[in-house]
Amino acid sequence: MNFSSPSVRTRIKICGLTREEDVDAAVAAGADAIGFVMYDASPRHVTAQRAAELARRLPPFVTPVLLFVNASAPEIIAACTHVPMALLQFHGDETPETCLQAGRPFMRAARIPLDEITVPGPARFDLVKYAEDFKAAQAILLDAHVEGYGGGGKTFNWSLLPPSVNAHLVLSGGLTPANVTDGILQVRSRCKTLAVDVSSGVEISKGIKSAEKINQFVAAVRAADDLLAKNPSHHVRLPAT
Repeated sequence: MNFSSPSVRTRIKICGLTREEDVDAAVAAGADAIGFVMYDASPRHVTAQRAAELARRLPPFVTPVLLFVNASAPEIIAACTHVPMALLQFHGDETPETCLQAGRPFMRAARIPLDEITVPGPARFDLVKYAEDFKAAQAILLDAHVEGYGGGGKTFNWSLLPPSVNAHLVLSGGLTPANVTDGILQVRSRCKTLAVDVSSGVEISKGIKSAEKINQFVAAVRAADDLLAKNPSHHVRLPAT
């Protein structure tokens, strides 16, 4: 399958928000989605009630996203009653069947090994198969596989991703204003459409965002879009930074 003529607008999700001013800053910068972490072991955790308070600040067409890690179906359904328009994001060991239990649109995180480049022979993680297994997902989110759950602000080697994945992808894991342009240029041609997801890369401290960094991140994403709009074949194979 050829994805050589991708759409030139990259959707942006800012994740792990805990404060009103950070939600407002993300919206003002042009974010398409805002993520709230329902995983209580995370330093960015908020309750469903708090997520609902923050989500009420969102204007039309900015999507709230609820992130879960191995939560039970009743927990997920209860959270959805507080944020009824939310997209779900699963970051644990959920099966395709588990992801469908809430009856809501969802994204599924794929945990890409950090040391994949050192492994001889075929890659250990088969993203093409993973995308097929989770074909009911709206998108597959690519994050670094670290101890515990979440990417821990780590960047995996983008150049080792398959050249063609029949799915909408969300690039995550260690993205910053300094490297997101390169990430988009490397990954965009490999999938149906590409979005990006950032958390630690726009923070002052865990759960506390910087409006300046958010604006820098959005500007870097748009710079990549401008490059691809002018030259759709402008894809690079740079090492991850």
